Amino acid sequence: MKARKVKGLDPNGRLDENALRIVSVRVEELRSFAPKALDARETETLHDMRIAAKRLRYVLEMTAPAFGPPADDGAKVAKGLQELLGEIHDCDVMLPRARTHVDGLRATDAEHLRSAAEGEADLSPRAARTAPNRGRYRGLEALGAYLKARRAVLFERFVIEWERLEARGFAADLLSELSSRPRSPAGHTDGAAP
Repeated sequence: MKARKVKGLDPNGRLDENALRIVSVRVEELRSFAPKALDARETETLHDMRIAAKRLRYVLEMTAPAFGPPADDGAKVAKGLQELLGEIHDCDVMLPRARTHVDGLRATDAEHLRSAAEGEADLSPRAARTAPNRGRYRGLEALGAYLKARRAVLFERFVIEWERLEARGFAADLLSELSSRPRSPAGHTDGAAP
């Protein structure tokens, strides 16, 4: 996902003013993925939202000296979202891999059993006992069930967390707190008093 462009930055301007513009864009970028991200089937949107949370987190961490505690608090929230969405993404990536591995094992076993029946009119059900991978399916199937269940649990947690953040006005509060920080005098860019 390509980051949204931040317009109106002034390379000769104050850090806090430029940083506030960047944070504003990153906050809106993050929020733009809802409500689509609240649909469990929207795996790509969830992944893009994770990237947006990461961008917001990093800009808040880098500008914390200029903004103080509100930036630290906002970065912690963004980090929490990033990590939760990352865990969901890990499940989204691992589940198809486990299924593909099971499919490969089944294909290998089917070919083995077909070869064993070469020249026969039929294949006895007892032949399944000779499948070389027959003992490996259970673990992979259990892993698949675990990943599917874990993803559902994490997704429910994400929805609750996102709705809580939106209900309390996290985005508006963050931007308000950052913009109300005391401004540094001209020439100072660290946000500290002279």
